[in-house]
Amino acid sequence: MHTIYVVSLGPGAPELLTLAADKQLHHAKKLVLRTARHGCVPYLQSEGITFTDFDTLYDTFEDFDSLNDAIAAQLWQMAETTPLTYAVMDATCDASVARLMQTAPENAAVTVVPGISAAQACLAALPASLHNEREGIRTLPALALQKSVYDPRMPMLITEIDKAELAGDVKLWLSELYPEEMKIAFFAPSEKFPRKVQLIPLYEMDRQKKFDHTCCIYVPAVPLKERERFCFADLEEIMKLLRSPEGCPWDREQTHESLRTYLIEEAYEAVDAIDGGDDDRIADELGDVLLQVVFHGCIAAEHGAFTDLDITTAICSKMIRRHPHIFNDTVHHNAEEVSDNWEQLKKAEKLLDSLSAAMHDVAPGLPALMRAAKVQSKAKQVGFDWDDPVAALPKVTEEANEVLEELQNKRDPGEELGDLLFSCVTVVRLCGKQPELLLRAATEKFIRRFEAMENCIKKDGKSLEGLTLHEMDVYWERVKALSGRS
Repeated sequence: MHTIYVVSLGPGAPELLTLAADKQLHHAKKLVLRTARHGCVPYLQSEGITFTDFDTLYDTFEDFDSLNDAIAAQLWQMAETTPLTYAVMDATCDASVARLMQTAPENAAVTVVPGISAAQACLAALPASLHNEREGIRTLPALALQKSVYDPRMPMLITEIDKAELAGDVKLWLSELYPEEMKIAFFAPSEKFPRKVQLIPLYEMDRQKKFDHTCCIYVPAVPLKERERFCFADLEEIMKLLRSPEGCPWDREQTHESLRTYLIEEAYEAVDAIDGGDDDRIADELGDVLLQVVFHGCIAAEHGAFTDLDITTAICSKMIRRHPHIFNDTVHHNAEEVSDNWEQLKKAEKLLDSLSAAMHDVAPGLPALMRAAKVQSKAKQVGFDWDDPVAALPKVTEEANEVLEELQNKRDPGEELGDLLFSCVTVVRLCGKQPELLLRAATEKFIRRFEAMENCIKKDGKSLEGLTLHEMDVYWERVKALSGRS
């Protein structure tokens, strides 16, 4: 049976060893340290406690994942014959310990002896001015910082800043989120207790004289009004404030129904920004769309209907279900196969047992041109479609003639006009285009040409109101000739 005891040595000062840890170190039959660069090593030597370490492995591997794999493998090999004691700074957050647990052989036993963490030692040394915000603190090693979720509402303790280069990386990441002049608490390398701490501006973080694995920084929470960058949680907080009794009268009055128009408008403004190719404007307009999502979530939460968590859960669950080729063992070789599978999964989830049911499921609230194209695509799945746009084009002529007949007979052409539009959508779709976007582009082109025509008329000292349709058409053709296809 493989038996390993994992001992937390603590921040480095021997007096911070727990009684349980000290006892296990003295009784260890075989003791291995993750590193001999620890403040407790002189104490172990003075007590006559022998040990080995993994310091020689640090220069062997290019990344910590490989290093931790190697440490875990060697530990299990060493524990085959004799119970082993493995000592690290903090067993609860050491990556090699986590790997040790993950690779445990059958019938293996791992016992963790917890201790005082470096975080606890640092937090105990914080100046009194920072103690008022210690309701909750995130603690994470520097190497994990960029993978973490940003939450400025909660202070952070960033540990294991063992070199100036890493400190520079941490500073750059934090500078994207926090003001560079903001004061942080810097814990210089030390294995003594209590820890010495100094308050420095964030921009000076990597300019300190010494770094090692005991070096930490404390980043305080930043009040909402003082932040330069914001996260999703901040938007939720702002929205709840606006909806509160002390909030904004207009925001408090809004309902799902009253916001419908804004949701549509913001979506179209985002599309317009995308078409314009301006990244800053795209970010701004997508923010407006996100506001609508959070706004609706806040209203629903107030009535106990659902919360933002329900919204994110719904979409995340859907994305996982509908991407089995990513989150499961299903294999798709191209985008077309992915799209087909998406539709099949969608039908199954919504219990759409017929193609007409799938057509009904296309949201009636969509723009009419967009909905028509989607419905036609459903029919295409069973071959109910034209072969190509050339074959479909005579249908447009047929429908146009039926409109003409209705007009000549002085009947309401509404239904036939609808058929004409629907047949035009077919041609556009078969050309691989989106009718909604093409019509928007055509409208914009009309506005540009009309503006150019109006400017030409003004240059000639005339006004639109004083011209006949024929005269305006002359100017229109002139502008059209100058602009070409633009």
